[in-house]
Amino acid sequence: MMRRIFAERGLPEGLIYVALVESGFSPYARSPKDAVGIWQFIEGTARRYGLKVNGRVDERQDPEKSTRAAARYLHDLYQQFGCWYLAAAGYNAGEKRVEGVMNRHDIQDFWVMAQKKLLPEETCNYVPQIIAAALIAKDPEKYGMAQVRYQAPRAGERVKVPGGVNLAAFAESLEMPEKELVELNPELKAGVTPPDQQEYLLTVPAKKVRQAKRLARIYVSENKNADKKQ
Repeated sequence: MMRRIFAERGLPEGLIYVALVESGFSPYARSPKDAVGIWQFIEGTARRYGLKVNGRVDERQDPEKSTRAAARYLHDLYQQFGCWYLAAAGYNAGEKRVEGVMNRHDIQDFWVMAQKKLLPEETCNYVPQIIAAALIAKDPEKYGMAQVRYQAPRAGERVKVPGGVNLAAFAESLEMPEKELVELNPELKAGVTPPDQQEYLLTVPAKKVRQAKRLARIYVSENKNADKKQ
């Protein structure tokens, strides 16, 4: 999914490993500064790139939506700096901080900035960590990781369901574990699709799509009948 989205934006595939360095690919990761999700967005940047963050939903934890936002952000950083190393540094330290170093010291090279320690130590290490992760992932056997067992991608598809659907009840009707449905929709904070939305795109296992669509129609029909009675 990440490779596909980054390719659509024309981003180098190695930038996927920003997510590894940021969060270990965990949608549940939270930093001491309240950056959240696989791509570790703070609220302000998340909203700037179209992610919803409220009491019901935190789309920073939605793997696909947050990846699309991160791809846009990294693309914008590259447009600003004209260099992927500086774009990655800006992602970590903030674009204003990197821009400030460039303006004050008239330096356009990340490696010179790092050598002179003009950026935070974390940022100076951050870019090499991304490069290292990308190199290892490209040829794991070369780096002594010949026995890596890769997890299969989760085959999930989005299905339109009404707002206010309880995930536990929906999972029970689909005859699947509630935990699996919750893990496929980590952005839902209360275990319920947002009640203030008429419909919501819920991710369900690919093998449950037809059943989920049928169940969603039943929910819609029941809601209409309830509205008529009122």
